[in-house]
Amino acid sequence: MPAPKTALLCALTAALGLFSGPDAEADHHAITPQTLSTRIAADDPPYVLDVRTANEYAEGHVPGAVNIPYDQLAARLGELPVVSDEILLYCRSGRRAELAEDTLRANGYENLRQLSGHWLQWSKQ
Repeated sequence: MPAPKTALLCALTAALGLFSGPDAEADHHAITPQTLSTRIAADDPPYVLDVRTANEYAEGHVPGAVNIPYDQLAARLGELPVVSDEILLYCRSGRRAELAEDTLRANGYENLRQLSGHWLQWSKQ
């Protein structure tokens, strides 16, 4: 019965986040750096939120990104677009973006995505 083993392996791979093929954007609401570059150049770019420190932001950031460090986000929600607008989050590697996303979701934001690979991946490209 190899089919159940294959299905189990696929499920475990997806659950562990090991899949990085062409459908990776569908997993964990991520958007690739290539897709973000295209969207930034469009007429209606997404709201990009960099949740790293001000010093990290000053060293380099995604074009057009707004910097609000994750630990200041709850106090600065008034600076964000309306709740229904898409917000794309990123940090250096993902942990702070997860914390920021939790804060945003707790305050009614639902249209949230993260940059796949975060700053580490963006800066390589």
